[in-house]
Amino acid sequence: MIAPEGWPFVLGGAAFAVVVYLLWPRGVPLVAAGLLLALFSLWFFRNPDRTPPPAAGIIVSPADGRIVYAGESPPGRYSKEAGKRVSVFMSPFDVHVNRAPVTGRVASIRHHKGTFHVASVDKASLMNEQNGVAIITPEGRTVTYVQIAGMLARRIVCDLKEGDAVLQGQRVGMIRFGSRVDLYLPAEVRLSVVPGDSVRAGESVVGVFP
Repeated sequence: MIAPEGWPFVLGGAAFAVVVYLLWPRGVPLVAAGLLLALFSLWFFRNPDRTPPPAAGIIVSPADGRIVYAGESPPGRYSKEAGKRVSVFMSPFDVHVNRAPVTGRVASIRHHKGTFHVASVDKASLMNEQNGVAIITPEGRTVTYVQIAGMLARRIVCDLKEGDAVLQGQRVGMIRFGSRVDLYLPAEVRLSVVPGDSVRAGESVVGVFP
C-alpha cells in the first residue's frame, strides 16, 4: 500500500521517463532517472498496515524511527503542566506515515511556522516548523503529538481536523523526507522506551497510563 501523497511522485517520474524515451530515444540516463524516481517514491511513500497491541492504557509511537529523547518535559507550548516527552527521529529510510498514539477526540490543532534545523537535534522541538495535535482520551487525559519539519522535510501533512474522533494506530498524516515527531504525555505516564530504541508507528508501546 502507498500513501496518497506519493502518487504524484510515482506517476510524475514514470511519465517523465516515457516522454523522454518517446521524444529522445538516446536519453537513456534521463529515462533511468525518471524510473528511479518512480521506484524510490513507491518505496518512500509505503503505508504498511499496523495493529496496536491489545492492551489497556498503552500509548503507541506516532512514528517509525529512533528515540532521541524520552524523559521529563517542563511546562511549555503544548502543556501548561510538567509531564513527559518522547521524541522520535525519522530518517529518510523510515516509513513516514504518522499514526494516532491513543484513541480519543481531536481537541486542537496548532501550526507554528519556524526554521528547518536537523530534526534529530533537540532544538528542533521548539524552533522548527511544526504541527501540534492534542487528543483527549475517553478518560479525559490529554496526549499531544507534534509533527516537526526537518532540514529536508518541508511538507507536513495532517489528515485531521478539530473534533474528529480517532482510533489508536490509525493514519493521521505524514512528513516528507526525514523529520521528527514529539509526543507530550501526562506526568503519571510510565515510559517504556529509552534513547536509541527503534520504534514502529502504531505498534511500539512508548508509555503506559497507571
